[in-house]
Amino acid sequence: MVSRRHFLKFMGGLGALGVSTTAYGFSAPVVRLRVARYHISPPKWPAGLPLRIAAIADLHACDPWMSLDRIAAIVERTNALTPDVIVLLGDYVAGHRHVTRFIPAEEWAGVLAGLKAPLGVHAVLGNHDWWDDKTVQREGQGPTVARRALEAAGIPVYENDVARLSKNGHRFWLAGLGDQLAYMPARRFRPLKRIGVDDLGATLAKVSDDAPVILMAHEPDIASRVTSRVALQLSGHTHGGQVRMLGWSPISPSGQQLAYGHIRGKCDVVVSGGLGCSIMPFRLGVPPEIVLVTLGSAAPAVA
Repeated sequence: MVSRRHFLKFMGGLGALGVSTTAYGFSAPVVRLRVARYHISPPKWPAGLPLRIAAIADLHACDPWMSLDRIAAIVERTNALTPDVIVLLGDYVAGHRHVTRFIPAEEWAGVLAGLKAPLGVHAVLGNHDWWDDKTVQREGQGPTVARRALEAAGIPVYENDVARLSKNGHRFWLAGLGDQLAYMPARRFRPLKRIGVDDLGATLAKVSDDAPVILMAHEPDIASRVTSRVALQLSGHTHGGQVRMLGWSPISPSGQQLAYGHIRGKCDVVVSGGLGCSIMPFRLGVPPEIVLVTLGSAAPAVA
């Protein structure tokens, strides 16, 4: 028999655990920051082309959860990794309403302008960057406020476009896909289903030689259509589910297989856990992260 005193102690312990877990989950978006490192050797990647790629995804800039000071710290930490190239994978604007201030695009873009890499900083947009722009949603065309801010800060934004880069005499292509969920249904705007502005075929058609391709795509869902012509796909969007337990995310907008980490499909895919939050400012088991991918290394992949 369990005594009343022991039962009350047990229930009190459970309550304390619940309170501490909740407090930890709400503090993680503000105080924690890690680097998720992946060492990948895609089959067709040139042996003489070691490449370090830093990826920033899902900032969701807002006070107090992703302040300008917090973004500046992320910029500083990313630069300290000395990547060859930096990619920004979309969703720069706030993803929920539990904020004290929505940070204007020109402010967060101005801080991101501090990112530095020998082969440049390159960006795609995410669904929230489209959804947040009511004028674009109403008129059915861009450019969005987020895109204009990034370009004004000197960061090129790719929408079904490519750029050819080189290192150590080896060429490779960086491709950026238009967002797959750019327009959301809204009766007061127009009676359309949610649609994207992505065109994978047209994007890859701009690749004019057999050099390897790195694809930036905010949502990882496109992975099922990406062929082995692409060496690596880099994505965000899922936040790793924002809650992840024992390698499982209870909620993932792109399904469990594409929820988080390194996935081997027709090409290698890395899905970032991101930095900010959507729906609620809460993370558990998937702390905010900068992704650093090293290509051409013999080291095993890390998920």
